[in-house]
Amino acid sequence: MVKFSDLSKVNHPYSEELKAVASEVIDSGRYLFGPKVLEFETKLKSYLNSKHVVGVGNGLDALRLIFLAYIEKGDLKKGDEVLIPANTFVATILSIIHAGLIPKLIEPSLDTYNLDLNQLESKIGPKTKAIVLVHLYGRACWDDELLFLAEKNKLKIVEDNAQAFGAEWKGIKTGVLGHAAAFSFFPTKILGALGDAGAIATKDEELADIIQKLSNYGAGKKNHLSYKGFNSRMDELQAAFLMVKMKYVDQENQYRRILADAYLSHIQTPVIVLPIIDRPKTNTLHVWHLFVIRSPKRDDLRDFLLKNGIETQIHYPIPPHQQEAFFEFSHLSLSITEKIHREVISLPLDPSITLDEVKFVADHINNFTA
Repeated sequence: MVKFSDLSKVNHPYSEELKAVASEVIDSGRYLFGPKVLEFETKLKSYLNSKHVVGVGNGLDALRLIFLAYIEKGDLKKGDEVLIPANTFVATILSIIHAGLIPKLIEPSLDTYNLDLNQLESKIGPKTKAIVLVHLYGRACWDDELLFLAEKNKLKIVEDNAQAFGAEWKGIKTGVLGHAAAFSFFPTKILGALGDAGAIATKDEELADIIQKLSNYGAGKKNHLSYKGFNSRMDELQAAFLMVKMKYVDQENQYRRILADAYLSHIQTPVIVLPIIDRPKTNTLHVWHLFVIRSPKRDDLRDFLLKNGIETQIHYPIPPHQQEAFFEFSHLSLSITEKIHREVISLPLDPSITLDEVKFVADHINNFTA
C-alpha cells in the first residue's frame, strides 16, 4: 500500500532529536512563556528575513489575529471587504468572518489554482480594504505589480502561507512578500508540529505588538488588559519540535521537487491534467505541499488507484460557496472553482515517499482508462 501520508515515517528520521527536546522541555518545568518559543520566533524571523514573528496556537488563529489586530490598529474596520480566492480552504474565510469582515470570493486561475491576479483590480470596490493571497499547494501567488496595486488602493496584503513554507518569489520567501502572513504548523504541513501551532510574520512593529497581546487574552503584562483578546499561544513543546524539523525543511523541500519532477515526467496520459511546471523563468520556487492533478473522471480514478494499493486525497471536495455554513454565498456561480473542486485529486508526495513509489503510482495512472 502506498499511503497518502504516514506521519510516523515522516518524523522517523529525527525521532531521537524530537524525544531529546521533549525530555528537555519536560524537565525544564516551563511549558508556556518559556525560552523555546522565543528561540523559535527568532529562528523563523531569520529564516524568513522578517522583522517580527509571533508564535500562536494554530493557522486559523494566525489569520484571525492579523485581521483583528488591523482593526485594533485602525487600518481596517468591521464591515470592510477582503478579496480572497474562491477555492481556498475554509479557514481563510472563517478568519475573515470571525473578525467581522466580509469575504469577497474571486475565481482562481485554472492553470495555477491560485487567485487569478489579472482579475484583482476589477474586483476592488469602495469597501475593499485587504487582499488575502493563498499560496495554494506550495506555489507562490505573487506578482511584481501587487504592492503598487495595494498602495494605489490603500489595501493590506495578507498571505495565507499555510501550505507554502519555504516557497520563494524571486529569491524572497513567501510570508514576507505582503504586509503580514499567517503560518500553520498542523502536523501534515511542510513544517509540521506534533500537535497544533501557528505563527504570524510582519514588518509592522505595532501590528506585531497588538497580535502578541491579543493572543494572550489582550494582556501586555500580567493582569493588565490592553484589548479584549483570546488564548492562542504556541507552547514550549511544539516550538522545540519545530526547531528540530526546521533544520531539515529546505532539504526536504528539494526532495519534494524531485518527486514532483518524477510525477511530471512519468505520468503520460491525455486523460490527466498535470500541474504547470514551475521553471526558474517563472520566478517561483514551488515546494509541492500537495501534488494535485485533475480528471473529469476523478472519482473513478480514485477508486481505481485504491484498488491497486494507492491512497489519494481530495483537497477539497466541496467549494466554500457550496458549504452549508456559508449560506451567504449560496447564490454564487463560480464555474472555475466548481470545476477545480469537482476534478482535483492529490497524489502521495511527502518526504517519506520513495521515487519507486512515485513511479508505481504514475504507472497505474497511465493504465487508467476514463
